[in-house]
Amino acid sequence: MTILVKYGGNAMTDSDLQVAFAQDIVELHAAGLLPVVVHGGGPQISAMLKRLSMDSEFIGGLRKTTPEILEVVRMVLVGQVQRELVGLINAHGPLAVGLSGEDAGLFTAERRGAIVDGQEVDIGLVGDVVLVREQIVTNLLVEGYIPVVSTLARGVDGQVYNVNADTAAAALAAAIGAKTMIVLTDVEGLYTDWPASTEVISTINAADLAALLPSLESGMVPKMEGCLRAVRGGVAKARVIDGRKVHAVRDDVSGASVGGTTVVAS
Repeated sequence: MTILVKYGGNAMTDSDLQVAFAQDIVELHAAGLLPVVVHGGGPQISAMLKRLSMDSEFIGGLRKTTPEILEVVRMVLVGQVQRELVGLINAHGPLAVGLSGEDAGLFTAERRGAIVDGQEVDIGLVGDVVLVREQIVTNLLVEGYIPVVSTLARGVDGQVYNVNADTAAAALAAAIGAKTMIVLTDVEGLYTDWPASTEVISTINAADLAALLPSLESGMVPKMEGCLRAVRGGVAKARVIDGRKVHAVRDDVSGASVGGTTVVAS
């Protein structure tokens, strides 16, 4: 069974959670599952931009990406975050293989904007995946490896784009026929009425989620868009779980944890 895990949030910045996450992925592999990791890097990118005294802003939950910021995004995602994660997994054996969405044309993107108050706003070199050449990932899985994917993509116009990791994860999960997509976040799940309520929606179908999207806090929109895209693309379920918990992925897959939000097609 193929499981795609979108790695982000606190799990990427806390050293104990980083180590636990790598252990979880190795344990899934050892249990006969086929894990694929798609990672973000928002906190690390923001930290590097701050060090370089470069301004950055988020619009509609997406980072506005100038050509100068794109250079930093590529450097951090592929040269830092991916390398660290591959190293943590490979501390347990030669399993992880790092890929960028640019590699072998894994992802092809089209430029997209952000939706603010119902209007599309230009946010620079940000793309959305429109084509996945999944063979490179499926071939690695057949050979027993764990793909670790950074979400950059070459556009249909030849331009390289920064692609939101949640939506890229969904596109890849659907393309490889993943049974489940797990999204790590810094919250307990999708709240019924944030911030007025901290009650978590345990299960929601695609139609109800689509209706709810416009009212969500901007940071949750890409995550839930990704879940929606995944289940509409044939993934049986998408899970949004709290990545601040040690061994969150292992416990979620094994059924040892409670909480989180499950998105299903119907």
